[in-house]
Amino acid sequence: MKQRHLHICTIVSLSVVMMSCAGNTEKPKTISDNDTIVRLDVVLCQDTILNPQTPGCEDIKYGFEGGRVVKLGNVYHLITAEMAGDPFCVSMRIGHWESADGLKWNRIGTIRQSDGDFTGTSQRASPWGPMVVFVDEDNRWHLVYVNYRSKPEWPNFNGLIQHAVSQVEGLNGIGGPYNDTNELLRYDVDPDPWEGLQGTDSFFPYKVGRAWYGFYGSATIEKKKECRWNIGLAKAERIEGPWKRMSELNPIDSMHFAENPIVSRLENGVYIAIVDGGPWVNKMGYLLSWDGIHWSKVRHIELEPTVKRWWSWMRTPLSLIKEPDGTYTMFFTAWRDSPPKSFGMLSKLTLKLTYIH
Repeated sequence: MKQRHLHICTIVSLSVVMMSCAGNTEKPKTISDNDTIVRLDVVLCQDTILNPQTPGCEDIKYGFEGGRVVKLGNVYHLITAEMAGDPFCVSMRIGHWESADGLKWNRIGTIRQSDGDFTGTSQRASPWGPMVVFVDEDNRWHLVYVNYRSKPEWPNFNGLIQHAVSQVEGLNGIGGPYNDTNELLRYDVDPDPWEGLQGTDSFFPYKVGRAWYGFYGSATIEKKKECRWNIGLAKAERIEGPWKRMSELNPIDSMHFAENPIVSRLENGVYIAIVDGGPWVNKMGYLLSWDGIHWSKVRHIELEPTVKRWWSWMRTPLSLIKEPDGTYTMFFTAWRDSPPKSFGMLSKLTLKLTYIH
């Protein structure tokens, strides 16, 4: 009797183990091109709210590109890359701006500034792509940004991801000052085959459960006209790393341009990553995911015909902020070619999100 009971228990135990193993091999829920999930409709665009005539822009020669806007209470905070001077796209600053209404902005200060080296020897020649993320575990803002080498034939190359932590605890520490700590991802340590001479050109860390994931980008600028900008995923137990590329999933979408992702989770549970959609379509884009790991292909946001086109080159979305009235605010950078110079300007877009089941 004991032997029979033991035999039954063994069968039950093996069945539980097999069911558990089978559960671990279930395919993730993915999003196909035919799955709408979310519809984004443009309500309003308030154009060029940061432009060459804006107070605080007097010594910013070529404008703004990328970064992030977050809203704390009733105040918007913009952390962005400022193309301050010459050499173009090399003489850079990371600036902090504030606004009570998202339209009138005050420049608060400089967070980082390039060292101006144009010989290709300095890894701090050109800072780009600043992203701020609040980490509950240490009650501080963390800043990640790209440090490039620069020289005349390759203005920005061999980018690596620098990590910094605010010296001020709490949400009010968003302006820093920030202490550089460690490098999160390098161009010359275990790169994937799709990565190129630009190195790591962007990074955005976000949490799924207890694990950290990070979107990073690269471009094969050495191939010139055949250059491709793609994004991939890395994973870590802590934001400080060590980070490991998820090579089996990368690149996320090899067919479409994507750069500077910012990830958030919507009310229906889907993750959304807003991205620069690239010069070929001249639109902003986004990707969707049910689990924050397996992502859809890039989709694009149609501003026209609701917005009459004023931009010569659409660039990067900086936010997807839900407002009290249920709409979403997306700040973005775009170029306008107007005398006496071209300038990367900041604009404010109001979106309506509809969930399609």
